[in-house]
This record gives sequence, structure tokens and C-alpha cells, in this order.
Amino acid sequence: MPNLAVWSPRLLSVLRIMAALLFMEHGLMKLFAFPGPQPAVPDPLPVILVVAAWLEVIGGGLLALGAWTRPVAFILSGEMAVAYFTAHVGRSGTIFPALNGGDGAVLFCFIFLYLAAAGGGEWSVDAQIRKRP
Repeated sequence: MPNLAVWSPRLLSVLRIMAALLFMEHGLMKLFAFPGPQPAVPDPLPVILVVAAWLEVIGGGLLALGAWTRPVAFILSGEMAVAYFTAHVGRSGTIFPALNGGDGAVLFCFIFLYLAAAGGGEWSVDAQIRKRP
């Protein structure tokens, strides 16, 4: 069996990029209804959702590039924890993600927490800056 460990930093980057792009999509849906409107989002957006949307768009963009990965991922992990407990548990009254629709928020929260610890991987702006003499 080939040594798959050499792929670990690259796949970390792939995980970061894909999670960031999917995350950005949620912010774009809230702000610009692109690629379509986000279901169950009030119009006009309350201030907390405007802040969340900009965190998702800007933070997702920075994560996709792998720029300031650790602090950005930590902030976004916190955003998702707050979103889970306010929007999912708060509305449904149950803590189980499968019942309250919070699966995505929980996954984003823990993926971002992992990225805050692991960094951006081999294919990131952070890694390129570290390589400079």
C-alpha cells in the first residue's frame, strides 16, 4: 500500500477550500440571493444575520485562499456554535442536530475548529508566506 501520509497536507487544503466555498454560499444567499434565496431567512435581514452573512462571505473567502487561516477559522467556528444554539436549538427546542436541522452548523463548527488547530495546509497563502526566506 502506498504511503498516503504525503497527501495529508494537500487533502487538508482541499477540505479547507471546499468547506470555505460551501460556507461562502450561505452568506451570498443571505446577502444577494445567489445562487438563490436562502430558505426561511426574513426580509429584511436582522442585524445579526447581516453580520453573520458578511462573516460567511469574507471569512469564507479568506479561508478559501488560506489567508490567516487559524484566527479566521476560530472566529467562524464560534459563529457556527452561536448559530447552532440560537437558530437551531433555540427554534426547535431540541439539541439533536438531526431533528433541528443543525447538522451543517455543527459540521462547519468542528471543521473550522480543526482548521484553527491544523492551519491551512500545503496549498494556502499562509504556507507560501512561511516558505519565504
